[in-house]
Amino acid sequence: MIYLPLGPPHLASQNETTPIQAFRLQILPSMPRPQFIQSSQHPYHITARCINRDWFGLEMPYAWDIMTRHLHFLHMGFDIRIHAFVLMSNHFHMIARAPEENLSEAMGFFMRETSREITRSSDRINQTYGGRFHRSMISSPLYYLHAYKYLYRNPVEAGLSETVEEYEYSSLRGLLGHRWLDVPITEDENWGSFDTRSETLAWLNASPQKDHWEEVRKALKKNEFKLSKVNKRTSLLETDAL
Repeated sequence: MIYLPLGPPHLASQNETTPIQAFRLQILPSMPRPQFIQSSQHPYHITARCINRDWFGLEMPYAWDIMTRHLHFLHMGFDIRIHAFVLMSNHFHMIARAPEENLSEAMGFFMRETSREITRSSDRINQTYGGRFHRSMISSPLYYLHAYKYLYRNPVEAGLSETVEEYEYSSLRGLLGHRWLDVPITEDENWGSFDTRSETLAWLNASPQKDHWEEVRKALKKNEFKLSKVNKRTSLLETDAL
């Protein structure tokens, strides 16, 4: 069964080689990395940061254009199902699922090609990214909500906007109709009706407790999202959304 995340807390809820296959054959194999759980059903939180925590070296509209163009190829060329994407000044956050279990191959392409174009466009001397991307598998609908809110609230927590919908470089802007949906979102059921949108925005804009935010941040650093116990007790986030 394909994993489909529930909505926010208020919701119940041939032998012939194709051009794409030929292109994939040209992609160099990925370098070895620590073991991770391969899943076609569960989404992953994915992030990567610029080298030395530097900024991308481009004005954000240009960096956004580069990222979104390559996100379209991730979807069309690798069948990556993108749930959410936010671009910050020196890193990005994405939630996505790989039905073909080809996340490493797809992200290898994305990292290499965006790095190449950003480096060329910004006249950087060094490579763009400080290392490989990090992924954290999300194994439950509640954990998905934690990661979803963490992603969209990143600009707010960084002081770049007062609300999640105000931040320009987020797939949320397109989902709400504030701009062209230039990120190919394919699996996000949180915005179906007018009431759903209002309630989802209210939930996303509700400031979480700092310790809960930190719990989610640490959980996303693991290969599989997992909350640690707090003072030897089960975290409240095992039952309540962030």
